[in-house]
Amino acid sequence: MNDSSWGAPQGAGFRGTPEMTAAPAGPVHDVHGAQQTRPMPIVPDVPDAGRDVGREAENRDDRDRDAAHVGGPLFRDEMPQEPMSTPLPPPPQKKRAGRDLRAAIGVGLGLGAVIVVSLFIVKAVFVGVIALAVVVGLWELTSRLKERKDIDAPLVPLAVGGVAMVVAGYARGPEGAWIAMALTALAVLVQRMTRPPEGYLKDVTAGVFAAFYVPFLATFVALMLTADDGEWRVLTFLVLTVVSDTGAYAVGWRFGKHKLAPRISPGKTREGLLGAVAFAMAGGALCMEFLIDGGAWWQGLLLGLGVAASATLGDLGESMIKRDLGIKDMGTLLPGHGGIMDRLDSLLPTAPVVWLLLVLFLGST
Repeated sequence: MNDSSWGAPQGAGFRGTPEMTAAPAGPVHDVHGAQQTRPMPIVPDVPDAGRDVGREAENRDDRDRDAAHVGGPLFRDEMPQEPMSTPLPPPPQKKRAGRDLRAAIGVGLGLGAVIVVSLFIVKAVFVGVIALAVVVGLWELTSRLKERKDIDAPLVPLAVGGVAMVVAGYARGPEGAWIAMALTALAVLVQRMTRPPEGYLKDVTAGVFAAFYVPFLATFVALMLTADDGEWRVLTFLVLTVVSDTGAYAVGWRFGKHKLAPRISPGKTREGLLGAVAFAMAGGALCMEFLIDGGAWWQGLLLGLGVAASATLGDLGESMIKRDLGIKDMGTLLPGHGGIMDRLDSLLPTAPVVWLLLVLFLGST
Protein backbone atom coordinates (compact mmCIF):
# COMPACT_ATOMS: atom_id res chain seq x y z
CA MET A 1 0.00 0.00 0.00
CA ASN A 2 1.24 3.52 -0.79
CA ASP A 3 0.48 6.93 0.67
CA SER A 4 -2.07 7.85 -2.04
CA SER A 5 -4.74 5.78 -0.31
CA TRP A 6 -4.95 8.38 2.42
CA GLY A 7 -6.29 11.03 0.00
CA ALA A 8 -4.75 14.24 -1.35
CA PRO A 9 -5.06 17.72 0.25
CA GLN A 10 -7.80 20.02 -0.89
CA GLY A 11 -6.99 21.99 -3.96
CA ALA A 12 -4.60 19.34 -5.22
CA GLY A 13 -6.91 18.40 -8.07
CA PHE A 14 -8.45 15.38 -6.40
CA ARG A 15 -11.87 14.46 -7.82
CA GLY A 16 -13.30 12.15 -5.24
CA THR A 17 -16.49 12.15 -3.26
CA PRO A 18 -17.17 15.07 -0.92
CA GLU A 19 -16.74 12.81 2.07
CA MET A 20 -13.20 11.99 0.98
CA THR A 21 -12.12 15.63 0.93
CA ALA A 22 -12.06 15.71 4.72
CA ALA A 23 -9.56 13.80 6.73
CA PRO A 24 -11.02 10.45 7.76
CA ALA A 25 -12.02 10.15 11.32
CA GLY A 26 -10.54 7.52 13.55
CA PRO A 27 -7.63 6.84 15.82
CA VAL A 28 -5.18 8.16 13.31
CA HIS A 29 -6.10 11.75 13.95
CA ASP A 30 -7.57 11.34 17.40
CA VAL A 31 -4.30 10.08 18.84
CA HIS A 32 -1.62 11.75 16.76
CA GLY A 33 -3.21 14.70 15.06
CA ALA A 34 -0.45 14.40 12.49
CA GLN A 35 -0.55 15.78 8.98
CA GLN A 36 1.09 14.33 5.94
CA THR A 37 4.35 16.12 5.24
CA ARG A 38 5.37 14.28 2.08
CA PRO A 39 3.89 15.31 -1.29
CA MET A 40 1.02 13.02 -2.25
CA PRO A 41 0.72 11.72 -5.77
CA ILE A 42 -2.27 12.83 -7.80
CA VAL A 43 -4.78 10.12 -8.59
CA PRO A 44 -5.72 10.21 -12.25
CA ASP A 45 -9.27 11.01 -13.29
CA VAL A 46 -10.58 7.48 -13.60
CA PRO A 47 -14.24 6.53 -13.10
CA ASP A 48 -14.96 5.16 -9.64
CA ALA A 49 -11.43 6.04 -8.54
CA GLY A 50 -12.75 7.86 -5.50
CA ARG A 51 -14.88 4.88 -4.53
CA ASP A 52 -11.87 2.57 -4.66
CA VAL A 53 -9.77 5.00 -2.72
CA GLY A 54 -12.49 5.36 -0.13
CA ARG A 55 -12.64 1.63 0.41
CA GLU A 56 -8.91 1.55 0.81
CA ALA A 57 -9.04 4.37 3.34
CA GLU A 58 -11.70 2.58 5.37
CA ASN A 59 -9.62 -0.57 5.37
CA ARG A 60 -6.61 1.42 6.51
CA ASP A 61 -8.67 2.98 9.32
CA ASP A 62 -9.71 -0.47 10.50
CA ARG A 63 -6.15 -1.69 10.56
CA ASP A 64 -4.90 1.34 12.45
CA ARG A 65 -7.78 1.06 14.90
CA ASP A 66 -6.74 -2.49 15.66
CA ALA A 67 -3.15 -1.42 16.05
CA ALA A 68 -4.14 1.37 18.47
CA HIS A 69 -6.22 -1.11 20.44
CA VAL A 70 -3.22 -3.27 21.16
CA GLY A 71 -0.93 -0.35 21.81
CA GLY A 72 0.85 -0.47 18.47
CA PRO A 73 1.81 2.40 16.15
CA LEU A 74 -0.81 3.93 13.93
CA PHE A 75 1.06 4.93 10.84
CA ARG A 76 2.36 2.27 8.54
CA ASP A 77 5.53 4.30 8.05
CA GLU A 78 6.06 4.12 11.81
CA MET A 79 5.46 0.38 12.08
CA PRO A 80 8.54 -1.19 13.59
CA GLN A 81 10.28 -3.58 11.30
CA GLU A 82 10.56 -7.13 12.48
CA PRO A 83 14.21 -7.86 13.16
CA MET A 84 15.64 -10.07 10.49
CA SER A 85 16.21 -13.55 11.76
CA THR A 86 19.87 -13.68 10.87
CA PRO A 87 21.70 -16.70 12.22
CA LEU A 88 23.94 -15.98 15.14
CA PRO A 89 27.64 -16.24 14.36
CA PRO A 90 29.12 -19.49 15.56
CA PRO A 91 31.10 -19.28 18.79
CA PRO A 92 34.82 -18.87 18.25
CA GLN A 93 36.47 -22.20 17.80
CA LYS A 94 39.55 -23.03 19.73
CA LYS A 95 42.57 -23.93 17.69
CA ARG A 96 42.85 -27.64 17.41
CA ALA A 97 45.77 -29.81 16.52
CA GLY A 98 45.45 -31.81 13.37
CA ARG A 99 46.04 -35.11 15.20
CA ASP A 100 44.92 -37.02 18.26
CA LEU A 101 47.23 -35.47 20.84
CA ARG A 102 46.61 -38.13 23.47
CA ALA A 103 47.58 -40.92 21.12
CA ALA A 104 50.51 -38.90 19.77
CA ILE A 105 51.86 -38.19 23.25
CA GLY A 106 51.41 -41.79 24.37
CA VAL A 107 53.13 -43.23 21.31
CA GLY A 108 55.90 -40.62 21.55
CA LEU A 109 56.60 -41.46 25.17
CA GLY A 110 56.64 -45.18 24.37
CA LEU A 111 59.09 -44.72 21.51
CA GLY A 112 61.25 -42.46 23.65
CA ALA A 113 61.43 -45.06 26.39
CA VAL A 114 62.49 -47.80 23.95
CA ILE A 115 65.15 -45.56 22.43
CA VAL A 116 66.61 -44.39 25.75
CA VAL A 117 66.69 -47.89 27.26
CA SER A 118 68.35 -49.44 24.20
CA LEU A 119 70.75 -46.51 23.91
CA PHE A 120 72.14 -46.69 27.44
CA ILE A 121 72.11 -50.46 27.97
CA VAL A 122 73.92 -51.85 24.92
CA LYS A 123 74.94 -49.74 21.95
CA ALA A 124 74.53 -52.67 19.57
CA VAL A 125 70.86 -52.94 20.54
CA PHE A 126 70.33 -49.33 19.56
CA VAL A 127 71.97 -50.05 16.20
CA GLY A 128 69.31 -52.72 15.75
CA VAL A 129 66.60 -50.15 16.53
CA ILE A 130 68.03 -47.89 13.83
CA ALA A 131 68.10 -50.75 11.31
CA LEU A 132 64.50 -51.71 12.11
CA ALA A 133 63.31 -48.12 11.64
CA VAL A 134 65.17 -47.99 8.30
CA VAL A 135 63.49 -51.15 6.99
CA VAL A 136 59.99 -50.00 8.01
CA GLY A 137 60.61 -46.55 6.55
CA LEU A 138 61.76 -48.04 3.24
CA TRP A 139 58.68 -50.26 3.14
CA GLU A 140 56.38 -47.27 3.68
CA LEU A 141 58.14 -45.14 1.08
CA THR A 142 58.26 -47.80 -1.65
CA SER A 143 54.65 -48.81 -0.98
CA ARG A 144 53.39 -45.24 -1.40
CA LEU A 145 55.46 -44.80 -4.58
CA LYS A 146 53.89 -47.94 -6.03
CA GLU A 147 50.34 -47.01 -5.02
CA ARG A 148 50.35 -43.36 -6.06
CA LYS A 149 52.85 -43.13 -8.92
CA ASP A 150 53.19 -46.75 -10.15
CA ILE A 151 56.92 -46.57 -9.38
CA ASP A 152 58.30 -49.98 -8.47
CA ALA A 153 61.45 -49.32 -6.45
CA PRO A 154 62.80 -52.78 -5.45
CA LEU A 155 62.34 -53.21 -1.71
CA VAL A 156 64.48 -56.30 -1.08
CA PRO A 157 67.86 -54.87 -2.17
CA LEU A 158 66.97 -51.59 -0.49
CA ALA A 159 66.17 -53.26 2.84
CA VAL A 160 69.26 -55.49 2.78
CA GLY A 161 71.48 -52.63 1.69
CA GLY A 162 69.95 -50.28 4.26
CA VAL A 163 70.73 -52.61 7.15
CA ALA A 164 74.23 -53.10 5.75
CA MET A 165 74.77 -49.33 5.65
CA VAL A 166 73.81 -48.85 9.30
CA VAL A 167 75.93 -51.77 10.49
CA ALA A 168 78.91 -50.82 8.30
CA GLY A 169 78.75 -47.22 9.50
CA TYR A 170 78.83 -48.34 13.12
CA ALA A 171 81.57 -50.94 12.58
CA ARG A 172 83.74 -49.30 9.92
CA GLY A 173 82.95 -45.61 10.08
CA PRO A 174 82.13 -43.30 7.15
CA GLU A 175 84.09 -45.40 4.64
CA GLY A 176 82.02 -48.47 5.44
CA ALA A 177 78.80 -46.48 5.02
CA TRP A 178 79.86 -45.14 1.60
CA ILE A 179 80.85 -48.58 0.35
CA ALA A 180 77.53 -50.07 1.49
CA MET A 181 75.66 -47.21 -0.21
CA ALA A 182 77.44 -47.83 -3.52
CA LEU A 183 76.76 -51.57 -3.38
CA THR A 184 73.10 -50.95 -2.55
CA ALA A 185 72.68 -48.69 -5.58
CA LEU A 186 74.33 -51.36 -7.76
CA ALA A 187 72.01 -54.02 -6.36
CA VAL A 188 68.98 -51.88 -7.21
CA LEU A 189 70.17 -51.52 -10.83
CA VAL A 190 70.78 -55.25 -11.22
CA GLN A 191 67.62 -56.45 -9.50
CA ARG A 192 65.43 -54.22 -11.69
CA MET A 193 66.94 -55.86 -14.81
CA THR A 194 64.97 -59.01 -14.03
CA ARG A 195 61.77 -57.29 -15.15
CA PRO A 196 60.72 -55.70 -18.48
CA PRO A 197 62.57 -52.52 -19.45
CA GLU A 198 59.46 -50.31 -19.42
CA GLY A 199 59.79 -47.89 -16.50
CA TYR A 200 63.36 -49.01 -15.72
CA LEU A 201 64.76 -45.50 -15.39
CA LYS A 202 62.10 -44.17 -13.04
CA ASP A 203 62.22 -47.31 -10.88
CA VAL A 204 65.99 -47.32 -10.38
CA THR A 205 66.05 -43.56 -9.87
CA ALA A 206 63.46 -43.86 -7.13
CA GLY A 207 65.39 -46.80 -5.66
CA VAL A 208 68.68 -44.91 -5.46
CA PHE A 209 66.88 -41.90 -3.99
CA ALA A 210 65.25 -44.10 -1.34
CA ALA A 211 68.62 -45.65 -0.47
CA PHE A 212 70.16 -42.24 0.10
CA TYR A 213 67.16 -40.63 1.79
CA VAL A 214 66.42 -43.27 4.43
CA PRO A 215 69.31 -45.62 5.33
CA PHE A 216 72.28 -43.50 4.32
CA LEU A 217 71.15 -40.46 6.31
CA ALA A 218 70.23 -42.71 9.24
CA THR A 219 73.78 -44.09 9.20
CA PHE A 220 75.02 -40.79 10.68
CA VAL A 221 73.19 -41.68 13.91
CA ALA A 222 75.25 -44.86 14.07
CA LEU A 223 78.38 -42.81 13.37
CA MET A 224 77.60 -40.59 16.38
CA LEU A 225 77.31 -43.70 18.50
CA THR A 226 80.88 -44.80 17.77
CA ALA A 227 82.39 -42.02 19.92
CA ASP A 228 83.28 -42.68 23.53
CA ASP A 229 80.39 -40.48 24.63
CA GLY A 230 78.28 -41.62 21.68
CA GLU A 231 75.13 -42.28 23.68
CA TRP A 232 75.15 -38.69 24.95
CA ARG A 233 75.72 -37.34 21.47
CA VAL A 234 72.80 -39.35 20.14
CA LEU A 235 70.63 -38.24 23.06
CA THR A 236 71.54 -34.60 22.35
CA PHE A 237 70.63 -35.10 18.69
CA LEU A 238 67.25 -36.60 19.56
CA VAL A 239 66.44 -34.06 22.27
CA LEU A 240 67.26 -31.05 20.11
CA THR A 241 65.23 -32.35 17.16
CA VAL A 242 62.22 -32.93 19.38
CA VAL A 243 62.66 -29.55 21.07
CA SER A 244 62.88 -27.82 17.69
CA ASP A 245 59.68 -29.48 16.48
CA THR A 246 57.94 -28.69 19.77
CA GLY A 247 58.96 -25.03 19.65
CA ALA A 248 57.76 -24.72 16.06
CA TYR A 249 54.43 -26.32 16.91
CA ALA A 250 53.80 -24.38 20.14
CA VAL A 251 54.74 -20.93 18.84
CA GLY A 252 53.18 -21.47 15.42
CA TRP A 253 49.92 -22.74 16.92
CA ARG A 254 49.66 -19.80 19.30
CA PHE A 255 51.08 -16.90 17.31
CA GLY A 256 51.46 -18.13 13.73
CA LYS A 257 50.04 -15.73 11.11
CA HIS A 258 52.54 -15.53 8.26
CA LYS A 259 52.91 -18.64 6.15
CA LEU A 260 56.40 -20.00 5.71
CA ALA A 261 55.89 -22.06 2.56
CA PRO A 262 52.15 -22.16 1.76
CA ARG A 263 52.57 -24.11 -1.49
CA ILE A 264 54.46 -26.88 0.30
CA SER A 265 53.08 -26.98 3.83
CA PRO A 266 50.26 -24.50 4.58
CA GLY A 267 50.40 -25.19 8.32
CA LYS A 268 53.94 -23.94 8.84
CA THR A 269 54.51 -20.30 9.73
CA ARG A 270 57.43 -17.94 10.07
CA GLU A 271 56.56 -17.47 13.72
CA GLY A 272 56.81 -21.23 14.14
CA LEU A 273 60.27 -21.20 12.57
CA LEU A 274 61.37 -18.53 15.04
CA GLY A 275 60.01 -20.67 17.85
CA ALA A 276 61.98 -23.66 16.56
CA VAL A 277 65.18 -21.60 16.44
CA ALA A 278 64.68 -20.15 19.94
CA PHE A 279 63.81 -23.48 21.55
CA ALA A 280 66.59 -25.39 19.78
CA MET A 281 69.28 -22.82 20.59
CA ALA A 282 68.30 -22.73 24.25
CA GLY A 283 68.18 -26.52 24.37
CA GLY A 284 71.52 -26.76 22.57
CA ALA A 285 73.22 -24.48 25.07
CA LEU A 286 71.91 -26.58 27.97
CA CYS A 287 72.82 -29.91 26.35
CA MET A 288 76.36 -28.88 25.45
CA GLU A 289 76.89 -27.46 28.91
CA PHE A 290 75.49 -30.34 30.96
CA LEU A 291 75.37 -33.49 28.79
CA ILE A 292 78.49 -33.35 26.62
CA ASP A 293 81.93 -33.46 28.23
CA GLY A 294 84.10 -30.60 26.96
CA GLY A 295 81.15 -28.82 25.36
CA ALA A 296 80.48 -25.09 25.66
CA TRP A 297 77.23 -23.18 25.71
CA TRP A 298 78.12 -21.11 22.64
CA GLN A 299 78.68 -24.33 20.71
CA GLY A 300 75.21 -25.35 21.78
CA LEU A 301 73.77 -22.17 20.33
CA LEU A 302 75.29 -22.96 16.93
CA LEU A 303 74.24 -26.58 17.21
CA GLY A 304 70.66 -25.58 18.01
CA LEU A 305 70.57 -23.18 15.08
CA GLY A 306 71.75 -25.93 12.73
CA VAL A 307 69.19 -28.38 14.11
CA ALA A 308 66.31 -25.91 13.68
CA ALA A 309 67.31 -25.21 10.07
CA SER A 310 67.84 -28.85 9.07
CA ALA A 311 64.74 -30.12 10.89
CA THR A 312 62.56 -27.50 9.19
CA LEU A 313 64.02 -28.29 5.77
CA GLY A 314 63.55 -31.99 6.38
CA ASP A 315 59.94 -31.47 7.37
CA LEU A 316 59.34 -29.37 4.25
CA GLY A 317 61.05 -31.98 2.07
CA GLU A 318 58.84 -34.74 3.42
CA SER A 319 55.79 -32.51 2.91
CA MET A 320 56.89 -31.96 -0.70
CA ILE A 321 57.04 -35.72 -1.28
CA LYS A 322 53.64 -36.32 0.29
CA ARG A 323 52.09 -33.44 -1.64
CA ASP A 324 53.44 -34.89 -4.87
CA LEU A 325 52.02 -38.28 -3.93
CA GLY A 326 48.70 -36.74 -2.84
CA ILE A 327 48.72 -38.24 0.66
CA LYS A 328 48.64 -36.85 4.20
CA ASP A 329 50.73 -39.51 5.94
CA MET A 330 53.24 -42.08 4.77
CA GLY A 331 51.61 -44.78 6.89
CA THR A 332 49.32 -45.61 9.79
CA LEU A 333 51.64 -47.64 11.99
CA LEU A 334 51.89 -45.06 14.79
CA PRO A 335 48.52 -43.75 16.10
CA GLY A 336 48.51 -39.97 16.29
CA HIS A 337 51.71 -39.73 14.24
CA GLY A 338 51.10 -41.52 10.96
CA GLY A 339 53.92 -43.76 9.84
CA ILE A 340 57.56 -44.22 10.74
CA MET A 341 58.58 -41.93 7.89
CA ASP A 342 56.34 -39.19 9.31
CA ARG A 343 58.54 -39.26 12.45
CA LEU A 344 61.84 -39.58 10.60
CA ASP A 345 61.24 -36.55 8.37
CA SER A 346 63.04 -34.14 10.73
CA LEU A 347 65.53 -36.65 12.14
CA LEU A 348 67.05 -37.92 8.89
CA PRO A 349 68.44 -34.63 7.49
CA THR A 350 69.39 -33.45 10.99
CA ALA A 351 71.62 -36.46 11.71
CA PRO A 352 74.50 -35.50 9.38
CA VAL A 353 74.36 -31.85 10.56
CA VAL A 354 74.67 -32.80 14.23
CA TRP A 355 77.34 -35.42 13.51
CA LEU A 356 79.46 -32.91 11.58
CA LEU A 357 79.15 -30.10 14.14
CA LEU A 358 79.98 -32.41 17.04
CA VAL A 359 83.03 -33.72 15.18
CA LEU A 360 84.17 -30.15 14.56
CA PHE A 361 83.62 -29.14 18.20
CA LEU A 362 84.75 -32.30 19.99
CA GLY A 363 86.41 -34.64 17.51
CA SER A 364 85.18 -38.05 16.34
CA THR A 365 86.25 -40.09 19.38
